[in-house]
Amino acid sequence: MMKPTDHGKTIQAMFSGIAGRYDLVNRLMTLGRDAAWRRSVVIAAGLPPGGRLLDIGTGTGAIATEALGRDPAATAVGADFTIDMMRAGKSGDLGRRILWCAADAVGLPFADNTFDAVTSGYLIRNVTDPLAAFGEQVRVVRPGGRVVCLDTSPPPKNLIYPCLTFFLSRVIPFLGERISGDRDAYTYLPESTRKFMSPETLARVMARAGMIQIRYQGFMFGTMCVHQGTKPK
Repeated sequence: MMKPTDHGKTIQAMFSGIAGRYDLVNRLMTLGRDAAWRRSVVIAAGLPPGGRLLDIGTGTGAIATEALGRDPAATAVGADFTIDMMRAGKSGDLGRRILWCAADAVGLPFADNTFDAVTSGYLIRNVTDPLAAFGEQVRVVRPGGRVVCLDTSPPPKNLIYPCLTFFLSRVIPFLGERISGDRDAYTYLPESTRKFMSPETLARVMARAGMIQIRYQGFMFGTMCVHQGTKPK
């Protein structure tokens, strides 16, 4: 695994600190919709029966678990550089079936064309080089395989923009502090959402990384988005 940068060390420490309550806070601050978005990711991945999935930035393995629940014959590798998050995800029958791997998103320890699909959830917003991260995902997926990314999007500036910014800047830090005890982490996460690239810009980065047939779908008033792209045959 590559040595983390200073930014990487900060992200590692932050997610290590909230690992035990991460899934609960996610469920609350997404009003329970996070499960539906994970299903959308797995459906978009288009895994063949018994296929091989890499979920990079897997955290507690929620997307990998969803894939195994839909196809028990699948092979799911969950890779992350925050060990405590993966430890938190190992409980439960499906968690024990995930092949856990310590890995950095911009230096994956897998051979070219290894997986039928590569997924990620809330990864790209936290890496310093999204183009390099997508490039690695394209490298390890087979020709014709899909790369699928679930991540936040800056709130669209429409009539409900003030409500969305209030939710991000006030409600999420409050919930995060009350449940996880870490207000700083849940101040950083919504701030990184507001500073993140638009869905259109993210699609262009995926294209620069070598993907084709790129499409995306927004959720939760445009603050969440699932992108998918295909590696050319």
